[in-house]
Amino acid sequence: MNLPNSITMSRIVMIPLLLWILSPHFPWQGNGAQEITASVLFVLASITDGLDGYLARKHGKITTMGMLLDPLADKIMVTGAIIALVAYNPQVVKVWIAVVIVAREFLISGLRSIASSEGFTIQASDLGKLKTVVQIVSVTSAILAHHWQQWQIGVLVIPVRWYAVAAIYFTVLVSTISAIDYFIGFWKQIDHASKNRRKASILAQRKSASIL
Repeated sequence: MNLPNSITMSRIVMIPLLLWILSPHFPWQGNGAQEITASVLFVLASITDGLDGYLARKHGKITTMGMLLDPLADKIMVTGAIIALVAYNPQVVKVWIAVVIVAREFLISGLRSIASSEGFTIQASDLGKLKTVVQIVSVTSAILAHHWQQWQIGVLVIPVRWYAVAAIYFTVLVSTISAIDYFIGFWKQIDHASKNRRKASILAQRKSASIL
């Protein structure tokens, strides 16, 4: 297993660890240690999301296993964290919010599978990249908001919970818009592929008829 795939596997391993940290079984609770530990781990897992792909492209180590594991790890990371937050901080992450975000991930996975079977791919748009960044911010802030309403640094007051709520709702908005954008791109590609197949079929029929 090469380095990029090893990094991807490490991200998959981090998810059960994150769920354990966010559970009532974590030993250090009540003083903010649980929230800090979970936040740092999630940020580290998010960093590996970009690192493995970068290393694979730079060193020419793109493999079939990596193409399978990378999106799988991303989906497990996002859906696992969001579902855990429904129980961990329900005041910030409502059930319907989790449903929308998780449904979006399943929708995109389904469209990618269909696109792959049809022989084309849809490149990630700027909206998709923005969605990834917003998700990292929203999940991290929602974890921290479990313990802190706000941070006061001298005269500066940082409303942690307000930022968490705003980030989560912004994530829902960006996730929805990016899903629509991805679907439009998919529809254009699949329509183009269908037209090409029809043209190829007609040409094949004409060629067969001319031979006969």
